[in-house]
Amino acid sequence: MSNNNYNSNKAIWKSGTFIYPLPAVMVSCGTMEKSNIITVAWTGILNTNPATVYISVRPTRYSYDLIKKQGEFVINLTNKNLVKATDWCGVRSGAKFDKFKEMNLHKEKAEFVKCPMIKESPVSIECKVKEIKELGSHHMFVAEVLAIRADKKYIDEKGAFDISKCDLIAYSNGHYYSLGKKLGKFGFSVQKKKKKK
Repeated sequence: MSNNNYNSNKAIWKSGTFIYPLPAVMVSCGTMEKSNIITVAWTGILNTNPATVYISVRPTRYSYDLIKKQGEFVINLTNKNLVKATDWCGVRSGAKFDKFKEMNLHKEKAEFVKCPMIKESPVSIECKVKEIKELGSHHMFVAEVLAIRADKKYIDEKGAFDISKCDLIAYSNGHYYSLGKKLGKFGFSVQKKKKKK
């Protein structure tokens, strides 16, 4: 029941997709010999154990059948250096272009899947499809993470991955943005402050 007396500073829009920002990733699929790249923003984590992720793809996209047939793909995170390639691979069809060649990207052999990783990506995530959910405009590929490959130049002397050095990009309402500076870490709001000596 609506309350006509309710006063809010928020405008009301029709329902749609407005959970932003999102990662803008390049998903590689196919084989080392016949491969493609599709840019995806509808992606994320579904579960921790087993590590499970998803990508949502329109069935009309060239990559859809490649992923469905092969049952695997690689999620490649993107950064400022890859923003042009990220956009280009999202608006051009792999049926007409060799996206690796056109964007001067290099294939790197994965360990557990036949799809190539993108060498220029700071992080590549090898995925095996477990389920396909037909949701409407997009079908969701639910996949288990088989391996994560991180560029060694972002790994510090303690063996930790420093994601803040990657210059990752995000997608928001039709635009690409670079991520800003770190504001805190998980749990910082309840962390006890160290006493000054």
